[in-house]
Amino acid sequence: MDVGALLSWYERVRRPLPWRETSDPYALLVSEVMLQQTQALRVVPYYERWLDRFPDAGALARAPVRAVLAQWSGLGYNRRALALQRAATVVAERGWPDDLTELPGVGPYTAAAVGSFAWDRQVAVVDTNVRRVLSRRDGVDYTPRTLVSRAADLLPPGRAATFNQAMMELGATVCRPRAPRCGECPVVGGCAGPRELPRRPPQPRFEDTDRWARGRLLAALLAGEEPPVHGPRRERALAGLERDGLVVRGPDGRARLP
Repeated sequence: MDVGALLSWYERVRRPLPWRETSDPYALLVSEVMLQQTQALRVVPYYERWLDRFPDAGALARAPVRAVLAQWSGLGYNRRALALQRAATVVAERGWPDDLTELPGVGPYTAAAVGSFAWDRQVAVVDTNVRRVLSRRDGVDYTPRTLVSRAADLLPPGRAATFNQAMMELGATVCRPRAPRCGECPVVGGCAGPRELPRRPPQPRFEDTDRWARGRLLAALLAGEEPPVHGPRRERALAGLERDGLVVRGPDGRARLP
């Protein structure tokens, strides 16, 4: 791969995402947690509102759970908000650990991303976009372990952060899962090319899923309204919210925020 061509392309076309304009580890941790399973452009307004309300780890650690969940509501996967608050509590009390995976809810990927973008650690950051780019280029279905090693081999000295951002940008905007824009790829030379992807089985409407029901129940509790979900689906949703620590039930069985 022509890494120089990749970096030059990135400098020309990079999207102006707000977390790319900071090296604050707290802001970067917020962005990485929000970006899990969520598209970048959808995250931007939530990220900006979150930092206005909770500008640092101390502010988030001190915030009532209701305020944290209200700020997150609508983004989905609400348990991420509580995990982020637990991590912020550790940082506020003890500072940033050298090994970021010691923070609650922070796995190897998030630790690598924050370490690279906040402190310029020379580590490879490998998400699904990077995996797709490298697997297509090399014609290899990499395992997570071999993929990290392959990406690390490509790191340009002293420019890991820019390389990581460029690879993720390439996968998100050009080397897309479907209908890749190979004609716009800055490193198309030598690429094995996209392979046919298996067709996905039909998916239920989001409104028919328990995840939707959990979101509606939580939003109703935050607003002090009667949840618009009933019957067995309501019980499944409440059980899931309780399991994730997002609600508690009193002796009368009624759900409330923790």
